[in-house]
Amino acid sequence: MKIIKNIKAKKITSKSAVAVGVFDGVHRGHQVILNKVVKEAKKRKLKSVVITFSLHPAKMLYGKNAPLMLSSLEHRLNLISQAGVDACILINFDKNFARTKAESFIKNILVNKTGIKVLVIGKGFKFGAGTTGDMRLLEFLGKKYRFKIFAINNLKYKNNVISSTLIRKLIAMGKLKDASLLLGRRVSVLGKVVKGFRIGRTIGIPTANIDPHNEAIPPDGIYAVKVIYGKKLYKGVVNIGRNPTIAVLKNRVIEVHIFNFSRNIYGKDIEILFYKKIRNEKKFSNIAKLKTAIFKDIDTAKRMLK
Repeated sequence: MKIIKNIKAKKITSKSAVAVGVFDGVHRGHQVILNKVVKEAKKRKLKSVVITFSLHPAKMLYGKNAPLMLSSLEHRLNLISQAGVDACILINFDKNFARTKAESFIKNILVNKTGIKVLVIGKGFKFGAGTTGDMRLLEFLGKKYRFKIFAINNLKYKNNVISSTLIRKLIAMGKLKDASLLLGRRVSVLGKVVKGFRIGRTIGIPTANIDPHNEAIPPDGIYAVKVIYGKKLYKGVVNIGRNPTIAVLKNRVIEVHIFNFSRNIYGKDIEILFYKKIRNEKKFSNIAKLKTAIFKDIDTAKRMLK
């Protein structure tokens, strides 16, 4: 998938099918939209193009009160690419862009830059300054600029619309099975391996500490997980919490022990896929009891992951 960061550049393509959205998490509802835009592009011999934002609009508009992201930009782009999209236009959602009027967005980007012939959106999609652009305006602009519109119905799960907001709530509540069903894949955390306290090495259980790129993290506890590094899949056990036995930390840490793995991966990105919670994090009276509990967690995780 070609990634385009400069929308001020010359025309990207002369004829395209376009989908627009944040696509945080690229959940099952998003996947329907992406699959539709790819299908229509192939059917009409167009280029499939996704327009998304390098920063969630809510981050600029609401700052610290913005929702936690389900996926980092890198992860989001990778998931969009897996749908078979030809190109993705990354827009920097800043104060200037937030003032863009609805018709200006359609004309200056969709029409002038992509040569749009098909637009695929989710029902309830709004756009432009003050979110004044709605379905009624889109239908008018579609006729004016000669592009066809497909408004995709919202998918539902247990009578709830599948949304990034709902998935965030499920993850925060520890309902990872339900969250995974809505995502269409395992709940995961993508992050960079960073140096920690290295306590695990002293007790024969080396761990990789993760600085997560995404922000929606499961509750504290010990989980059976699988780990993607490079293009390989490994099994492991992860602890999320504040290490109460060693030192109660101000910030939560994510540390994963990967089974039968001894490579130096500092500075590398890995993805942790959550399978099942083993237990809550617990404070032990000494390191020896913590070590015994960890080995028991490892045995439990191995059984769960068979």
